[in-house]
Amino acid sequence: MIMDSDSLKLRNPEQELRQFTGRALTLWVALALAIALLVFRLFQLQVLEHDRHAARSEKNRIEVQPVAPPRGEIYDRKGRLLAGNLPVFSLMVVKERVEDLEATLALLDELIGLTAAEKAAFERRLGQRRRPLEPVTLRLRLDSEAMARLAVNRYRLPGVEIEAGLLRHYPEGPLLAHAVGSVRRLSEADLQHVDPIAYSATRFMGRLGVEAHYERALHGAVGHERVETDARGRITRTLDRMPPRAGANLTLFLDRDLQAAAVAALDGRRGAVVALDPRSGGILALASTPAYDPNEFIWGLEAERFRALQQDRDQPLFNRPVQGQYAPGSTFKPLVALAAVTEGVTDWERSLRDPGYYQLPGQSRKYRDWSWTASHGGGQGVVDLRKAIYRSSNTYFFDLGARLGPEPMASVARAFGLGDNRAVDVHGARRGLVPDSGWKQQTQGAPWYPGDSLNYAIGQGALLVTPLQLATVAATLANRGQPVRPRFLMASDTRLAELAPAPAPPLPAFAAEDYARVIDAMEAVVHRGNQRFGENGTAWAYIGRDLPYRMAGKSGTAQVVEIPQGEEYNEALLEERQRKHAWFMAFAPVEDPKIAVAVLVENGGGGSQVAAPVARAVLDAWLLSGEPSPAQVAQQ
Repeated sequence: MIMDSDSLKLRNPEQELRQFTGRALTLWVALALAIALLVFRLFQLQVLEHDRHAARSEKNRIEVQPVAPPRGEIYDRKGRLLAGNLPVFSLMVVKERVEDLEATLALLDELIGLTAAEKAAFERRLGQRRRPLEPVTLRLRLDSEAMARLAVNRYRLPGVEIEAGLLRHYPEGPLLAHAVGSVRRLSEADLQHVDPIAYSATRFMGRLGVEAHYERALHGAVGHERVETDARGRITRTLDRMPPRAGANLTLFLDRDLQAAAVAALDGRRGAVVALDPRSGGILALASTPAYDPNEFIWGLEAERFRALQQDRDQPLFNRPVQGQYAPGSTFKPLVALAAVTEGVTDWERSLRDPGYYQLPGQSRKYRDWSWTASHGGGQGVVDLRKAIYRSSNTYFFDLGARLGPEPMASVARAFGLGDNRAVDVHGARRGLVPDSGWKQQTQGAPWYPGDSLNYAIGQGALLVTPLQLATVAATLANRGQPVRPRFLMASDTRLAELAPAPAPPLPAFAAEDYARVIDAMEAVVHRGNQRFGENGTAWAYIGRDLPYRMAGKSGTAQVVEIPQGEEYNEALLEERQRKHAWFMAFAPVEDPKIAVAVLVENGGGGSQVAAPVARAVLDAWLLSGEPSPAQVAQQ
């Protein structure tokens, strides 16, 4: 076969070589560029970006964790622990490290048995705003058996940790709950205003009492530690640690034994006792009954139990000495007496006949004395100012109220600290209310009537005080007009401003003779005993017969419901919570006062019969058991 020469293609070796060489060169250039790019990238990663990637790598296995500071402890004046820290092991879950939360909870339930309340509380805490990788408490206290079960099954529980820590503990339980206060778990609202760094490892903060007022000092300063973790996020070792700074330890003026005596004297009744050192203003006892156990709020309170506390008619959560505001009744009369003699509307010799009632000119209404009955007009006979105090003559003080009007009585009340919060470090202390004509016009849109002044003069009407305020009045009278500011803090291992508080505002210059005469009349309330009815001090028969020291006191009964004209107050016909409140304030010894007290028994009836024996029990416990000297307290 003969082929066409035009179709014959001859090979060209030179051309093929050039093509091969070009293609090889292109390949080698591409390969060289790829190698160069790889080398540059390695250089960039290993040299230029070494620090950044090392840090990221370190972060994957090294964590900085905050370390909670030990909370400062609280002691009474004799060095007895009132609030301390208990070592516990808690079960914690880090949600971000748990592969299947539902399966993990089911396994934990199988291993240690979770209660419905624990599960509900855990779900609630998970829903709150929290910090990334922050452990969430599932069970606050683990016993040894539960810890052993968890340790054996640790490999099955990624993200589950057992954390050792300190938990707040109140060894006296309810005894000092309202005074010392308590801590509660940080809420979502708390996390919005606390320092996120300072509280980064803290789960509780002070809510009430001393715990709340001194929260910053008791909390301390957070520490931190760098830890190495494994692939499951478990800590394998601690690399370095900056320890936290423990909170300040506080010593209070409170005396545990005196507090116990006050609670025992109240004998389960709703009431309050406040005892002060009139020389310093130190709060020696602050009792409110009934009370609650603050430990319940830390260990975990069942919802039903919490609702029961909230709905209890006796209000165990209510701090009566500090937040309870009541009409002071006749305990207000010594202040009215000082106002009256200072204003010149009476003197110590002026007397009047007390028929058992008082009538304003031109009015038929009778303002009755406490001794009035439907069958007997009562009355105290001829009464001067001294007798009006020790017999608590309403009639005499009605007359003073009509002569004084509201402003002088309001002025002396405010001078003694009523209507104000002068406490140094008492959390949540209420101000009470000191009314006057301007207040009534502003709040009620009505003028001040003469009858308002009559009620004012016997401590009724709109006038409201707290037991803490009334104890401060007693202490100021004990000091013959030198005011004090109630305070808890006696000493601390940290310098705190409350250790040297600003002094209370000075009182007006009431005459020394008037102080002496008021105190003499208050002493007669307790010590004046006479066979003739109408001459005894109102409290003599109940506490004064065998008293081994000299006490000055004043009883009071504060009406809760109004008794219509012509009807007699009959306690037996009233529901228990409609009966009068019983008051008594006192200080002793009269010549050198070492303690001042105020006692309130809600719906207790007569102040002399009910509240005065409580006051005597407290004064006996302090004066007859031997108060430690300042040197002894300092050594302890």
